[in-house]
Amino acid sequence: MLTRRHVLRLGAVAVFSIGAAVLPGSSQAAERPLDVVASFSILGDMVKTVGGDRVHVTTLVGPDGDAHVFEPTPADARAIAAADVVFINGLGLEQGWMPRLIEASGYKGPAVVTTTGIRPLRMEEEGDEHGKQAASEHERSHGKPHMVDDPHAWQNLANGKVYVQNIVAGLVAADPQGADVYRANAQAYIRDIDAMDAEVRAKLAAIPQARRKIVTTHDAFQYFGKAYGVELFAPEGVSTEAEPSAADVARLIRQIRKDKITGVFFENMSDNRLLSQISKETGAKIGGTVYSDALSPPDGPAPTYLAMFRHNIEEFTRALAGS
Repeated sequence: MLTRRHVLRLGAVAVFSIGAAVLPGSSQAAERPLDVVASFSILGDMVKTVGGDRVHVTTLVGPDGDAHVFEPTPADARAIAAADVVFINGLGLEQGWMPRLIEASGYKGPAVVTTTGIRPLRMEEEGDEHGKQAASEHERSHGKPHMVDDPHAWQNLANGKVYVQNIVAGLVAADPQGADVYRANAQAYIRDIDAMDAEVRAKLAAIPQARRKIVTTHDAFQYFGKAYGVELFAPEGVSTEAEPSAADVARLIRQIRKDKITGVFFENMSDNRLLSQISKETGAKIGGTVYSDALSPPDGPAPTYLAMFRHNIEEFTRALAGS
C-alpha cells in the first residue's frame, strides 16, 4: 500500500516510491539506454519523444488498450522490476492496478506522476464501483454524487506541455548526463504541440459555436471541450467501468434529438454497443472513430500523441460541418 511516507518530491514532479528511493547512477545511464516504463500508450509516446535514443520505453497498456480496466500480467511486473524510472498519469487513471503492480514487482525506484501541476477537472461519477466504495457514508446517505478527478488531462494540449516538463524532470533526475538532450528534445516537442494547438483552434473557428456539440462513448474529452469551446456528452462516465443509468441514456437521447447533434463518435478502446443503440434510436449517424485514452497501432491513423490530435480534430470538424 502506498502511504504518506512513500511520497517524495523530485523538483516539481510527484514521485511515489516503494521502500527507499534509489536513482540510477549516471555512469549506468551513460552505458545503456534508460529502461523506462510508461503506464499507457499516449504517455509512452511522450516519453519516447523526449527521451529519444537515451531511453528504452516499455508501455504497459498498449495501442487500443483501456487503462481504466487494465489487468497486469507477470511480464508487466517484471518490466517494472527492471525499470530505472516509471511514468504514470495519476489523477486516478491507474489507481485500480498500478499501486498493486508496483508493490508486487518489488520496484525500488521513482514513479513520476506526469500530471503534477495540472488543476484537474472534477466530474460526477455514479457507476464506478471502485468510486462507490470510496464515497463516504455521509455522501451516500444524503444522495450526493460521487465526485472524482477527470484523468484525461492530455486532451488539452496546454496540459500536454506540462506532461513534457514533468517527463524532462524525471529523466534528468535519473540520467543527469542526458539533461541537454532531454531539454532540447522537449523544446522541439513543445513547439510542435503549440503548432498543433493553433491548428485545432483554427479548424474549430470555422464551425459555428451552436454546432460544436459532440457525443462520445465515455466522458474522455471534457478537457478538450473546455480548452477549445466544444460541448461534450457521453452515456458513460470518466471511467469505462461506469454503468450509465437508464435515465442518463434517455436524457442523452433527448439532447441529441433536441439539438440535432451531428457529432457522434465511437472510441477506439471502448465498448461501443450502447452508443450504437443510441445512434439507432436518434437517427444520429456515427461520425467515425476517435482516439481518447489510447493510440492506434503504428500503422493506424493515430500512432502518436500529435497524430491523435490531428486525426480527432479532422473527424470532429468534418461531422460538425455536416460534410
